[in-house]
Amino acid sequence: MSLNHGEEARLFEDAPNCNNQDLFDNSSVVTKNTPEAQVSPVVDEASPSSTSSFEMPDMESVPAPYQEVQSHWFFCHRANDNTSWLPFSREDSDKLENALNTIDKEEHVVVAVDGQRYDVHVKERKRYAVYWDQAPTEVRRCTWFYKGDKDTKFMPYSEDFSKTLEDAYMIAVTLDQWKRKLDFPTGETIILHNPKLIMQYQPIGLQDEWVSSPSEHTRPQTVKRGIENISVEIPDGEPEKVDHLVFMVHGIGPACDLRFRSIIQCVNDFRSASLSLLASHYKRAQQDGQVGRVEFLPVNWHSALHGDATGVDQDIQRITLPSISRLRHFTNDTLLDLFFYNSPTYCQTIVDTVASEINRLHALFKQRHPKFTGAVSVVGHSLGSLILFDLLTNQKTESEARERVHSSEPCHLNGAMLEQALTRLGLQQYLDTLQAENLDLESLALCQDSDLKELEIPLGPRKKILNYVKRKRLLEDCKRQLTHASEAQAPPQQAIDPDGNQSSASEPQQPQFHREQSVTSSVDYEYFDVGIGQVSIDYPQLAFHPQAFFAFGSPIGMFLTVRGLKRIDPNYSFPTCKSFYNIYHPYDPVAYRIEPMIVSEVDLEPMLIPHHKGRKRMHLELKDSLTRMGLDLKNNVLGSLRTAWQSFARLPAAALPPVEDEETPVEGNLETQGANEEADSSALPEEPEHSEIKVGTLNGGRRIDYVLQEKPIESFNEYLFAIQSHLCYWESEDTALLLLKEIYDKLDVAIEQPL
Repeated sequence: MSLNHGEEARLFEDAPNCNNQDLFDNSSVVTKNTPEAQVSPVVDEASPSSTSSFEMPDMESVPAPYQEVQSHWFFCHRANDNTSWLPFSREDSDKLENALNTIDKEEHVVVAVDGQRYDVHVKERKRYAVYWDQAPTEVRRCTWFYKGDKDTKFMPYSEDFSKTLEDAYMIAVTLDQWKRKLDFPTGETIILHNPKLIMQYQPIGLQDEWVSSPSEHTRPQTVKRGIENISVEIPDGEPEKVDHLVFMVHGIGPACDLRFRSIIQCVNDFRSASLSLLASHYKRAQQDGQVGRVEFLPVNWHSALHGDATGVDQDIQRITLPSISRLRHFTNDTLLDLFFYNSPTYCQTIVDTVASEINRLHALFKQRHPKFTGAVSVVGHSLGSLILFDLLTNQKTESEARERVHSSEPCHLNGAMLEQALTRLGLQQYLDTLQAENLDLESLALCQDSDLKELEIPLGPRKKILNYVKRKRLLEDCKRQLTHASEAQAPPQQAIDPDGNQSSASEPQQPQFHREQSVTSSVDYEYFDVGIGQVSIDYPQLAFHPQAFFAFGSPIGMFLTVRGLKRIDPNYSFPTCKSFYNIYHPYDPVAYRIEPMIVSEVDLEPMLIPHHKGRKRMHLELKDSLTRMGLDLKNNVLGSLRTAWQSFARLPAAALPPVEDEETPVEGNLETQGANEEADSSALPEEPEHSEIKVGTLNGGRRIDYVLQEKPIESFNEYLFAIQSHLCYWESEDTALLLLKEIYDKLDVAIEQPL
């Protein structure tokens, strides 16, 4: 892309744009690539009229020898139409520098950076994301930087521009000739007053015509050489060893927080928080090499649902009213995801996308980390937690998968039924296409959406055919299971369980979800499992068995109740996942509890998640202290009254009036009440901890519900912070520490309390 003279000047005036070519691409001066060709002759008074105040006397009598500048690599970052340049870690910068020095100019070399989540193509100077779709960003080897009066950060010059400045600086140092003026074809001027003072002046002719002050015409920009002379925070490098892998699934909508950031940006923040907590709470274990890091990868399903493949956005847009367009767009893009998940067609798309994306990321991660031997966990936020819950509930163990593959039961979906099925669906025009491939209903049951797409069958008919075949298979499986159950039933040996239900005594009863018998009229659920209202789809299988499932702000309990489930069997657990944690903020309007569905006879308070600094928040401690103080005050008052009454009762008999019989119970009642209050207060600290109570097997007998501590400002108005509470988990250090603790406890690495 070529730039005219005016555009070059504006680029030089502002921050260098990371998508533009070098400032001197159109100039024959730069093609010579020599300092003498670019630097104007040295003059005694080279600076403009306002530069005299910036001149500093050279106090060094002996010039310092020239030393080559130390470079550092930066990458361009775009966010909300703002462009900034961020430094790589020192480890990544050294890897890029070594790769540049050891390769030929024509050789194509790729260097993995940022925990191997990005690849840098050194020759192209481009940075590509590995695990997710993201536009490539520019990479620079930076040596010279500048900053204007209103800028907050130093911006790097382009590599060619920096080389020109470095050549001029080398001549000035070698010959000890300063106050050199460098005039560039775009009109900018850089003056090297001394090694510590280098300024850039903008051309007067290109200034804004409305600027009236002469001093503003020549306002300089500070120029610095080397990254050690500017204030920039260089991030710490990440440990190469990965101890655990976590996949994070987002909820409704494309944005995950109040700043409307994507799942990628939110997971990046969560990963950064975990790295900081590992350095503070597992410092000794890191120094001993026991702890590396935990890798968090985002799983995005929203773009697949609202993409061109489904066409759902175009269908919704055709029926959307034109008024209040922004609110309707937000509803269509965010809130409708809840309804899409309850649709048989789009629920299958969502579940397939989540499972396939997790399996793809898992395979790619194993390919890039061949030495990884750690476990894998999953995290779901909001609707993403419900998707993972349904997915994990329908996973098959290895024995069940083998039985399904080697099942000898015939499937009565023969070819004679194909024409009848297509006629029923109104898709007779595709009969010849399917018969040309020798497909019948039995072989269609083995096909996927991509197979029918290769036959040039549109999306709508594809979904209808596949859904019909799945329902037919489910019906055949249901009939077969009912037949086996009726044959295996032994009526004389039936027993009564504690709930009053009959169960077979010959076989152990399988743990299951319990739901009340429907009291409504019979409804033919064509697309649903009868009685629970859950979408009947084919759940894909994950390529691994998750170690733990963490739900953030989850509506799982509410959805299970709406589906008709009253309680969860205490003996139930996920087929392939043995740990489940339901984490929520106390003001989260979307979150619901799980433990009351398992242990309904005991009113359990949720487990309070400790603060990452090792104590309760101050306002919570104050609230507890006031509660204890009120209880102690009440007990002291009752104790004083009881003592006074006893003293009054021990007075001489002659001084006491006659006591009626009905008044004697008053003393006994007061004494009894005081004794009971004292007993209750003394027994209060000795109550057993809720954590010792076994809450089913969904989390291995441990507690499931964990609640965060609200911030002091949030306690003033819980309604004001309700929406923020549902989106706080991505930046919550307390949540990240809980995940790290549960992960490393399985590795026998204890947490350290920071000083």
